[in-house]
Amino acid sequence: MRSIGKVDPLMTLARPDIFHPRIVLAGCPALPSGDGDDDGLIAALRGRGLHARWLPWDDPATERADLVILRAAWDYIDRLEDFLAWTRRVPHLLNAPEVVAWNVDKRYLADLAEAGVPTVPSMFFAPGEHVRIPSGEVVVKPSVGAGSVGALRFSDRELARAHAEGLQAAGRTALVQPYDRRVGDGETALVFLGGEQSHAFTKGPMLPPPGGAPVFDESGTYAEERLRPADPDFELWDVGHAALAAAAGPLGIGVAELLYARVDIIGDAQDPRVLELELVEPSLGWRQLGDQERLRQQRTFARGVESALERLGLGPFAQRGP
Repeated sequence: MRSIGKVDPLMTLARPDIFHPRIVLAGCPALPSGDGDDDGLIAALRGRGLHARWLPWDDPATERADLVILRAAWDYIDRLEDFLAWTRRVPHLLNAPEVVAWNVDKRYLADLAEAGVPTVPSMFFAPGEHVRIPSGEVVVKPSVGAGSVGALRFSDRELARAHAEGLQAAGRTALVQPYDRRVGDGETALVFLGGEQSHAFTKGPMLPPPGGAPVFDESGTYAEERLRPADPDFELWDVGHAALAAAAGPLGIGVAELLYARVDIIGDAQDPRVLELELVEPSLGWRQLGDQERLRQQRTFARGVESALERLGLGPFAQRGP
């Protein structure tokens, strides 16, 4: 029987002639077991006969796992090249390395817009490019970012330009978007599992008015959020499905191969706009569900892992060869 580090005592009860894939849920050094929202996933996987453990993504043991599932690798923005190189070394990663490489940079929003998906207008300025700031209130943030790190609101164009140029000076591409006041009503986060809609929740505004900065949790990896359950209109779900299809096609994968996805939308059914499509390590808002619904949807997540293992030729429980 193969293992990663300390053997799970439950694994010692397994038949030695059956292959049990080694599964890792990947956090980061600041949050090696995530932020608590995913706490039910280990039990859900065990309910399918699958055994997983948490590790920081940069722990060398992750590269000896059969399957790694990205969940809370929220420090990748400061170690992007190392992180992307690691995604290519891991034998099997969900979501897949090519998905991660495309999705870590918010320039994917231009791809979605080109495919006809309604998105928040976005302008990107690589280092050395002249920054143009439109009139009115804007949001400036790095194109590679997570948890609102480096994101600020501005009503002063020169201050906005200075922030963008500061990002460029640090070797980062600046993303400039008009501030949409509908954000004050919250973003609708649509969660998909295996390409199918699962549940939704509302995220309260994270960016304070111009002159302020977001409040981060004690790990410093993400801005604190105010969440509550949501029941979106079908028009919003349609936009979410369109965003997933627009991403999967050029990547050469089926939508069902996305173990998880989250589409953040502002606005209502009259004019919904995609603010972000999260395919790398989004919070899935499990704690916004009632107990029974949470268990049911986490079982769906576990079945998705099982399907991925089958697709990758890893079982589960494939008979060992002679």
